[in-house]
Amino acid sequence: MAKTNVHYLCSECGWTGAKWFGKCPECGQWGTIDEFHEARPAASTRTSAARRASGAAGAATGSGADGRVSRTRSVTVAAGAARPITEIGTDDVTRIPTGFLEFDRVLGGGIVPGSVVLVAGEPGIGKSTLLLETAGNIARAHAADGGRVLYVSGEESQGQVRLRASRINAVEPNLLLAATTDLATVLGLIEQERPTLAIVDSAQTIVSQDVDGISGGSTQVREVASALIDVAKTLDVPVLLVGHVTKDGSIAGPRTLEHLVDVVCQFEGDAETALRMLRAVKNRFGPTDEVGCFDMSGEGIEEVTDPAGLFLSTAAGVESADTESADDAQADAPVEGTCVTFTLDGHRSLPIEIQSLVTNSVLPTPRRAVNGVDANRIAMLVAVLYRHGRVNLLSNDLYVSTIAGGLAKEPACDLAIVAALASAAKHAPIARTTCAIGEISLTGQVRPAPRLEYRLREAARLGFTTAVTPRLRKHVAIPGLTIVQVSSLKAALDALL
Repeated sequence: MAKTNVHYLCSECGWTGAKWFGKCPECGQWGTIDEFHEARPAASTRTSAARRASGAAGAATGSGADGRVSRTRSVTVAAGAARPITEIGTDDVTRIPTGFLEFDRVLGGGIVPGSVVLVAGEPGIGKSTLLLETAGNIARAHAADGGRVLYVSGEESQGQVRLRASRINAVEPNLLLAATTDLATVLGLIEQERPTLAIVDSAQTIVSQDVDGISGGSTQVREVASALIDVAKTLDVPVLLVGHVTKDGSIAGPRTLEHLVDVVCQFEGDAETALRMLRAVKNRFGPTDEVGCFDMSGEGIEEVTDPAGLFLSTAAGVESADTESADDAQADAPVEGTCVTFTLDGHRSLPIEIQSLVTNSVLPTPRRAVNGVDANRIAMLVAVLYRHGRVNLLSNDLYVSTIAGGLAKEPACDLAIVAALASAAKHAPIARTTCAIGEISLTGQVRPAPRLEYRLREAARLGFTTAVTPRLRKHVAIPGLTIVQVSSLKAALDALL
């Protein structure tokens, strides 16, 4: 074991010091400071070996210490010389497609060679399945040119990974599997194979013998990440790194882990539904507000390029071609207590159907049950609806929910929530081809929503014919969509009901 120096490190902000504190003096968090055993430069690394090799060459050809020092300085300056930005080439980097258009969208067009991508998510959410299927896609695409993909698992054996690969159809002859928890073995495999892509599952299970600390601790995670980043930049091999999360949903390990890597992706989803969302929290090579939609099934993960129908109970806005059956006509009839709105998730506009149920309460305090919306905002909207919409729901039990785990928590969903409540209270259904977008203030005004035109164009694409919106700052003409502009809550309810 290498000889180490003991420091104290805050896992939240990265503060280091020689003394332990219960409360971090930098960020003020309690219980985040742990011992950090930093290894002295006893272990051999590629950088130190290269420096020793260059030093030996200089000693063999130089004439004295002063000559060696001057030559070393000149080589260093020449290697890192500053140049005008106009003389630096702007050749586009050839990205590696993952085989998933949604994954490529989140990454900014594909995987950049030499980059390190951290994929984090809850246990069992499907991180390993997504990356193993990605490994199969890339191995299949590079089978002709001899490219190989290396998948290193520190949590499962080779047989277990092989079983999952068979289930999701990711078995390829040039997909190499390795089961190890030793960092030196992982680095040796990457240097030996020089793969097109390397996947390490996960950062918390790999252990370095050069530093102290338990597996998954701050010291080990920092050392593992630094070593993988070093080999990725040196060999120009992209690395996909799986990261665990803590109880509160943040990425486990020191916060500096997120600063070290190039891309940080969060794989989210509800365990009760098959919908999975991949978000880019940090991206040095693309946008950070993109989101990818996936569907989890027994055969693996499938991408959802058009998630419009996921959050709607029926094909709202799209006329059915089969009108022969009376049951189909009854199913397509408008239902009271529902209204469709459009939310923004990154650059993508998603339709969300709001459903509400209003019943007479027999309790001293009426019940408010919500799912997918903000409970505090519901209380405010009920008060505004009573004061400015002349609809009294203060003594009723209210149930408000979205479809398929969709979230309608942005202010632009206020008008649809109020319309659904008023529709359920007055037993007046809203047409399925009508949507409502807008924020409602405490004074009963309907305020504009950001990127409203983008939402309206998505509504027209899905077949909606009428949209109730706030007053537009500029004239917008969208073919096939009638835009009803309102300025007050009462006018909006009159247009919708």
